[in-house]
Amino acid sequence: MGVHYDVFETSWGWVAAIGAERGLRHLSLPEEAPERALEHLAVALRKEQPEARPGAFAELHDELDAYFAGRCSHPEAVLDLEGASPFFLASWEACRSIPPGVTQTYKWLADQAGRPRAVRAAGQAMARNRVPLLIPCHRVVGSDGGLHGFAGPGIGMKAELIRMEAARAAVTPT
Repeated sequence: MGVHYDVFETSWGWVAAIGAERGLRHLSLPEEAPERALEHLAVALRKEQPEARPGAFAELHDELDAYFAGRCSHPEAVLDLEGASPFFLASWEACRSIPPGVTQTYKWLADQAGRPRAVRAAGQAMARNRVPLLIPCHRVVGSDGGLHGFAGPGIGMKAELIRMEAARAAVTPT
């Protein structure tokens, strides 16, 4: 099957994805145009030379649509994070444990990844997150609760994702 990519439209905008047999490798945040979504994956597209495969991510597309519409709390997919450092993998796994509607700090993330003093490195792990939304880096905030860094559409989208998830968590029965 090889490495492949597609770009598809969601209710929040266009999303580009790259995957292979083992799982999803890269995902863009929603953008206003397909070209903008692909720009976020430009380095990976040049490096991996994936084949265009329209519809290859139909299940992910459905998951993202359900997430944006409030029909699921978080999108899921099998991930292929090959080549990432052990600390990044630990940081990303810790980030995935943050429930929707909850935020945690970079300090918390560094603690959970086993390197309590590596707060800046935890920030770099979030900045280099290959699959935002699936590894919900938008749920990680500064020690003062402030929003810092968010690729693609920027901090405005990070704030909107946090608001959306918090509102859903407030009305979801336990």
